[in-house]
Amino acid sequence: MTDTPHIAQKAPFAVDLEAGKSYFWCACGQSKNQPFCDGSHKGTGFAPTKFEATESKKAFLCGCKHSASAPFCDGSHKAL
Repeated sequence: MTDTPHIAQKAPFAVDLEAGKSYFWCACGQSKNQPFCDGSHKGTGFAPTKFEATESKKAFLCGCKHSASAPFCDGSHKAL
C-alpha cells in the first residue's frame, strides 16, 4: 500500500453519532465497514482517527479520505 489512502467513495458517509461514544474513522480507505475502521490498515503506515461524539446527531464523515477536517467531510471529494 502507498502513502495515499484508497478513495472509499467520492461522497461523505451520513452516519448517526451517539453522544459520549468513541468512534474510529477509517483513514486508509480499505475497511469493509466504511466509514469506520475494521483493522484493514494493519501493516501499513495508516492508523484510524479516534473521535468522540459530543452530541447525538447525524454527521457526514469523509469518504474520499482526503479531508483536511478528518474525520468530517470538508468537500475535498469535489476536487478529486
